[in-house]
Amino acid sequence: MAVYSVKEMFYTLQGEGAQAGRPAIFCRFSGCNLWTGREQDRASADCRFCDTDFIGTDGVDGGKFRSADALADAITGLWPSAEVPCFVVITGGEPALQLDEALVTALHQRGCVIAIETNGTLPLPAAIDWVCISPKQGNEVVLRECDELKVVYPQQGIDPADYLHIQAQRYYISPENDPHAAELSLLGTSRYQEAIDYCLQHPQWRLNLQQHKVLNIA
Repeated sequence: MAVYSVKEMFYTLQGEGAQAGRPAIFCRFSGCNLWTGREQDRASADCRFCDTDFIGTDGVDGGKFRSADALADAITGLWPSAEVPCFVVITGGEPALQLDEALVTALHQRGCVIAIETNGTLPLPAAIDWVCISPKQGNEVVLRECDELKVVYPQQGIDPADYLHIQAQRYYISPENDPHAAELSLLGTSRYQEAIDYCLQHPQWRLNLQQHKVLNIA
């Protein structure tokens, strides 16, 4: 029986991508295969711009869950409506390290719509309803199709065009955040402008803004 390590769970609005503005339960799994999450390891990590705390299980509604049913009950317990299906975003860290068929089944049995935000380096269980891949430099994407592909830009060693072989409904350029900035808003920064310019020069790509940071919500 799987034991799931969850950093935090919370109810908010999805802040980016095609589902932006949609109410969602975020379930953030602990751990990642591209960075330990410790600041002293950032310089040697495969993903150096992450601004998310995914270490441990001490966040709001986080913890160790000893079965898929227990975690699915905890997730759906945060959903406020019996009339609208629960939309749950599985994220991390790297959620593919822990998400399995048992949890997907348990969530679907409770009427949930399941989305995942993944770096694409690990296979996924079947039947996830919405897949968002965000590639990271120097790491092979093993997934070959998704609902949306989101490339952080500018990102050293990455040309977004290298990922157009991955079949997606939508292709997004997401301006890179400075994880050490006091304010995470990108408005007016050079990275923001570079992302705009890339989309204008390559119109198959759309600009993705992290609205939750602009709006200062979780």
